[in-house]
Amino acid sequence: MTITRGPQAFPRTEHLRRLASLKLEMSRREIDALVVTEQHNITYLTGYTAVSAYVPQGLVVLAHQEEPVFILRPMDAIAAIHQCFMERDKIIAYPEALIANPEKDGYDVIIDYLAENGLAKRGIGIEANSLPAQAAEKFRKRLPGASILDCTSAVTWIRLIKSDLEIEVMREAAEITAAAMQRAAEVIRPGVHEADAAAELFATLIRGVKGKPGTGIEVIQMCSSPLTGTAHVMWRDDVFRDGSQINLELAGNRHGYAAAIMRTYSIGAPSERLRRVHDIQVAGLEAALDAVRPGRTCSDVANAFHRTIEKQGLRKESRCGYPIGIGWLEASASLRDGDMTELKPNMTFHLMLGNWIDEDFGYVISETIRVTESGVEVITNVPRKIFEI
Repeated sequence: MTITRGPQAFPRTEHLRRLASLKLEMSRREIDALVVTEQHNITYLTGYTAVSAYVPQGLVVLAHQEEPVFILRPMDAIAAIHQCFMERDKIIAYPEALIANPEKDGYDVIIDYLAENGLAKRGIGIEANSLPAQAAEKFRKRLPGASILDCTSAVTWIRLIKSDLEIEVMREAAEITAAAMQRAAEVIRPGVHEADAAAELFATLIRGVKGKPGTGIEVIQMCSSPLTGTAHVMWRDDVFRDGSQINLELAGNRHGYAAAIMRTYSIGAPSERLRRVHDIQVAGLEAALDAVRPGRTCSDVANAFHRTIEKQGLRKESRCGYPIGIGWLEASASLRDGDMTELKPNMTFHLMLGNWIDEDFGYVISETIRVTESGVEVITNVPRKIFEI
């Protein structure tokens, strides 16, 4: 039986629109081909979500060809045929003998493809940050006549502004996020193993809501007492206890798109300190949301938050958020003082207001938001409260 293209999360026209935006950027940078190796950028341009970036692979976008060419391992090429919007002949499998081969690998096949298609002396972009250093050097050595340009951030900045279709998928992810956060309020109890609670949350994130399952898994950060002063601890080999605080961060995932949220839980009555920090942070959150509108900057949003909490004696050292979409974090702009990136409709951010104050104390709250034509839409929908268990 021959594998066929499966159901597509986005229509062909959506992928061609994204590629057209990228080709305009390629023209501006005077390159004729771009080799995309960052896995989330490949997802954005093709619909491919399989996990295979641990071995050499690359999407070759040619300025004068409608569809890109995806060169990857044979066992993964089958998934690409099924998931990608391109025609079958645009999926090229390199020999399995090149895996873990110290002399020649899949990047050599990509370089051969570029040379065979008349690009050995043209402008070629690579994503140097997602390539092993020796692979980036290989492109330069084997294509000495080409102008090799680092285009690490080219696709990521295009991803910053979402289409309406992408926004709908993120709303679906946000509904899953909300269901998991509500489930946490049901399963966090004294004596319950953190791993058992995490398993219930993962089950919710996978089952999804309204017949739309989660189609990927994002890591759950579950920082419980005494580790609330840190941010990225997962569930421990321990149980919840009376008086514990739990800082929870998670995200639903639909077709690679994440909608993240953070909330704080307390087993028993929250301390007076926690209540005070919560009230100040919520006020700061509301001030930040009020500052979101087209024409404002990332810095404006961050400073609205900082001004509000600092008036009440609280400070936050880390940034206030970042763009979110495919793969959770999109590495481009930051919601921080001095980032003058202009807000535009359909930019999406994780307004991340976690505040790690002392080694043994921190608090978290966040929302996934969209910049609208006139202000802001909060995509996530969970009460802004300390969940008392």
